[in-house]
Amino acid sequence: MKRGLLIWVPLAVFVALAALVLYGLFRPDNTVIRSALVGKPLPNFALAPIAPGKPGLAAADMKGGVRLLNVFGSWCIPCIAEAPQLMALKERGVEIDAIAIRDTGPAVQRFLNENGDPYARIGDDPRSQVQLSLGSSGVPETFVIDAQGKIALQHVGPINANDIDDILKAVEDAK
Repeated sequence: MKRGLLIWVPLAVFVALAALVLYGLFRPDNTVIRSALVGKPLPNFALAPIAPGKPGLAAADMKGGVRLLNVFGSWCIPCIAEAPQLMALKERGVEIDAIAIRDTGPAVQRFLNENGDPYARIGDDPRSQVQLSLGSSGVPETFVIDAQGKIALQHVGPINANDIDDILKAVEDAK
C-alpha cells in the first residue's frame, strides 16, 4: 500500500509546480513602480559634459521650469527605441536633459547623430553614482522634474508612443 502512494508523489509535485507557474503567468501585472523620491528634491549633483558642444548637468540646472531628466546609455537598445518619442516630446515643447551612464563622448555623439538629439544638457555619470542616487537601477528611465527641482514622476523603461500623453500630462501637472 505504501509503494502505491509513493508512485503518485512525483505527479502531485508536478501538478503543484504547474499550478504555481500558471498562476504566475495569468495574474495581472503590476507595472507601476512607486519611487521613494517622488515629491522630493533631486539629490545634489554636478556632472561634467560628455558630448561636444553640450554643457554638463547639475541639479541646480533643473530648477526654474518643468523638465524631463532622461537616464540613458548609447549602448542601450531600449534607449534607441525610445529616441523617437523623446524627439516628439521635444517638438511638443518639453525641455529634456540627460545623464549618460557608463559611456564615452564619441559613443554618445554617434548615438545622437543616428537617433536624434532631444537634449539641452548631457552629464557624464561614469560610475552610475548619480543614477543610483536617483533611485534608478537601469536604463532608460525618465523623471519629470518640477520647477522647484522636485521629482514629480519616475517612468521606468523606454517611453513608447502610448506613454506620450501620460508624460505630457505629468509635465502639465508639474507646472
